[in-house]
Amino acid sequence: MVDISQGTAVTRNASKNAAPHLLPSITALDARAWRDLAGRVVEPNGYYLPEWTLAANGDDRGRSVTHVLIAHASSGQLTGLLPVLSCWHAFRLPLPVLVSADPFRSLDTPLLDREDGLQAATSLLAQARATGARALLLRDVARDGDAIQMLSRAAASDGLAPVLLRGWSRACLDATRDSEELLRDALGGKRLKEYRRQMRRLGDHGEVRFSVAQTHDDVARAYDTFLALEASGWKGRRGSALLHQPELAARLRDAAVALAARGACEIGQLHAGNEPIAAGIVLRHGDRAYFFKLGIAEQHARSSPGVLLTLELTRHLCADPAIRLVDSTAAPDHPMIDPIWRGRFAVGDVLIPLRPRDPLFGPITLALRTREAARQTAKRLLKR
Repeated sequence: MVDISQGTAVTRNASKNAAPHLLPSITALDARAWRDLAGRVVEPNGYYLPEWTLAANGDDRGRSVTHVLIAHASSGQLTGLLPVLSCWHAFRLPLPVLVSADPFRSLDTPLLDREDGLQAATSLLAQARATGARALLLRDVARDGDAIQMLSRAAASDGLAPVLLRGWSRACLDATRDSEELLRDALGGKRLKEYRRQMRRLGDHGEVRFSVAQTHDDVARAYDTFLALEASGWKGRRGSALLHQPELAARLRDAAVALAARGACEIGQLHAGNEPIAAGIVLRHGDRAYFFKLGIAEQHARSSPGVLLTLELTRHLCADPAIRLVDSTAAPDHPMIDPIWRGRFAVGDVLIPLRPRDPLFGPITLALRTREAARQTAKRLLKR
């Protein structure tokens, strides 16, 4: 076992100098300026659209502890944005580190202006440094994306090199391909034939219909259908369904409806007759879409409702010329979606030092690596 007591002791005192409260609160930002920035970013991130971010981090605790690194052009225009927490609020570790904020661990790629991205990245790092933090941890960031490259270049200009604490890949969909060709390549004719048979089996309960809710009212109704489906299965029994957090569920409902009004959220649904079989929430930003969550009617599990909905969503998204890539937002090696969406989206936790030759950066890195190793071990043990 690695002994981090010395490193933790060193950083405990230093953490007192980190003051994320000096940054603006997440609720203090001008939503219009935020939306304007989201429309001209170098790399999209649907989970950092203002409506969604404010809803996800919007309870009393989230409002009080979530702050934002921001960058502005000389004109005053917002050019960079990254929601952050202190390391204490993120991990209960007394480290002088700012941590990207996302309670769902979806995607924490910062929003950077495509015309002024490098300057924005430089400003974000300078603002983080001004709080007294010694490092910035970006969790679940797109490792090969333009945003992390700009942050790396900004760090390199000060002689700093980001460290990859953990890297993995998750399923994604190349939506520029023909959907039928893509599905044949991924699943083969035999499995596709089996899924057609399962679709016919669902037909015993009524006409099978796939639809996509996109308007304000339709998304509101479809969201409630999703909540009921998710709570009816194992997530409901385990207590992790959104319905078990009614205030959060209500905030996300409002966010989904507001985003739908701007074409940034849709919900795919599968029905057999009047009975909902599956529903999946999809966020949209720029030329990308994000498969947030899926709910299924578990009594129809033998008919693979989650797979059937994903097949239909694949066809729907591939037919949309505005979408080029769909991030599954799934865990690595996900048993349902990995065999269908064979593309892989590289994600990672990246730690960026904020001071050259900082003697604290080594102990900070060790402490965070040790915490992550313990977390992964606990996850493996729970699966046994």
